[in-house]
Amino acid sequence: MLVLMGIQDMLDGLGCDSVSAAATNEQAITILKAQHIDAALLDLNLNGVRSYPVADLLAERGVPFAFATGYGGHGLRDVDRERPLLTKPFVCDDLEKVLTGLLAIAE
Repeated sequence: MLVLMGIQDMLDGLGCDSVSAAATNEQAITILKAQHIDAALLDLNLNGVRSYPVADLLAERGVPFAFATGYGGHGLRDVDRERPLLTKPFVCDDLEKVLTGLLAIAE
């Protein structure tokens, strides 16, 4: 939870107007179905559960996204290997670079 709060603070500092967070795949899918999403950052491992269902829905909807993980590229499916990867721990500059790239895709 502290990591999530830190990321939300970074995103706020970068000028993001609206940030939604989910702790489970189910919560994320509910948010995706209810809101317009410009870009997403997915933790690859949500309490031992991979975020692949969310990644699949984002890809299906054409929403640019990146994975955040402390495991490097381990655990990524072949279909996800070309996605941006933000390796934890990261700093605000790293997040800004990834987010800028994702939003450029969204335009």
